[in-house]
Formats: sequence, structure tokens, C-alpha cells
Amino acid sequence: MDEPVERVDEQDRVLGVVVGRRQAVREGWLHRVAVTVCRDERGRILVHRRSEQLYRFPGHHEVVVGGAVDVGESYEQAAARELAEELGIHVLPRLLFTFLNRSGLSPHWLGVHEAVVPDTVTADPDEVAWHGWLTEPELRSALLEWRFTPDSHEAFGRYLAFRTARP
Repeated sequence: MDEPVERVDEQDRVLGVVVGRRQAVREGWLHRVAVTVCRDERGRILVHRRSEQLYRFPGHHEVVVGGAVDVGESYEQAAARELAEELGIHVLPRLLFTFLNRSGLSPHWLGVHEAVVPDTVTADPDEVAWHGWLTEPELRSALLEWRFTPDSHEAFGRYLAFRTARP
């Protein structure tokens, strides 16, 4: 089995069924994914381009760092693990919200986190082909010009709305 994930229902409750992520995507079965919007101390946002060798969206840019929630993991644990694996960063990201994301290859529950991270990251070259820091205006322009994953558009739009709605 490839990357094992737990199936969840329409309310994000674990069903107790473990399947491979590729099968979950192929069959349209709900599962969990955790992502983090990474900011530096100046408020810039980390953007990266996925490696060309990745199975999903090779060469696309992303506003978020993340991946599937492993069996028995919380969204927060998965987000922290993904930051360590992909960027060599050891921080505890803060879960902001979850939503049923129907963009991308298949529907899934998406846990969106935020973390302030160091300017210098050690990106895994198997996952990340390029990374850089953009201001929000620069990122808004890039979202229109560069090829981003569907999750990036959906998660970042909701992230901005969440930040605007916060007191």
C-alpha cells in the first residue's frame, strides 16, 4: 500500500478504514490533509515549486506546505511532520480551520495551519525544486501568473478571509 490514510466522513469523523492515498484519490474517498501557510518575521509568505518527479501536480507552485495526515495523527502533528520533512523546520504550527476541499484531484478535508518560520529553510530537493519569500501583493500577482496547485488557491483564499474576519 502506498501512503496509508484514514477514511473520514462528511463531518470529518474517522471511519476506522485505512486505505492507500492513491486509492483514496482515485475513488474519491474523503481523507485528511494538513497544510501550513509559512510566514517569516516580516510577514512574507513562503512559496515553493514542487519537484517535477512528484506524483501529484509536478512543477506546480504552492502557497502551503503539507501532505496527508497519517493514520492516528492529528492535523497539527501532520503539519509539524510535513514542515520537518519538506523544509527541515521544527515548529508547532497553529491550526486555524478545517474545511471540506473539493478542489484538486479528489475531495478531502483540509486542515489549514499558520507558522512563523526562519528565513532560512533547508528544502528537501525530492519535494521542493525552488522556494522563495513573497509579500502578499507579490503573491497575489504570482497566483494570477504562475501555475499553482488548486489547493493553494482554495486554501490561501480561505486563509485571507479567515485573517480578515479575525478581530
